[in-house]
Amino acid sequence: MQFKKYTKQRNKSIQGLRSFKDTLPKDIKKVINKKGHIYSETLNNWKYIVGENLFKFCYPKSFKNSNRFGVSTLLIMVKRGHEIDLEYSKKKIIDKMNSFFGYSVVEKLKFTSFDNEKKVYFEEKLYEENVTNKKFHKKINDVKNEKIKKSLLELTKVFKEK
Repeated sequence: MQFKKYTKQRNKSIQGLRSFKDTLPKDIKKVINKKGHIYSETLNNWKYIVGENLFKFCYPKSFKNSNRFGVSTLLIMVKRGHEIDLEYSKKKIIDKMNSFFGYSVVEKLKFTSFDNEKKVYFEEKLYEENVTNKKFHKKINDVKNEKIKKSLLELTKVFKEK
């Protein structure tokens, strides 16, 4: 009987404790090796990298590795009104990150500002999509069983199409 070489499951069994790296699928390992290590270390040590003052109103959102078309970039979310403070300390953050990792990890920083307030607009859209009156819509929302609630909303969509 012949064995297949290229199967997704691992055929080898390791006795004793396994390292976490060996238990992960191959695709996940590639992602961790590419981006995960730098981004996770940046998240863990963000307070040390930017300092106490900047830590209060900014955090790293994502990290993009360098390739043929672009340089390695760290995307930072900044609370509205504090962009200038972060802009002045941009060079300091890049130097501190590169010295922390021991090599040139980040070449560019991008900032995206966000508001602290959360606004909800989706409720008005929900009423327009369904044919049901507000009276019936409130009754449907009072139903505790999620499956029944979902099926009633689907039923109203069918009536709208006809």
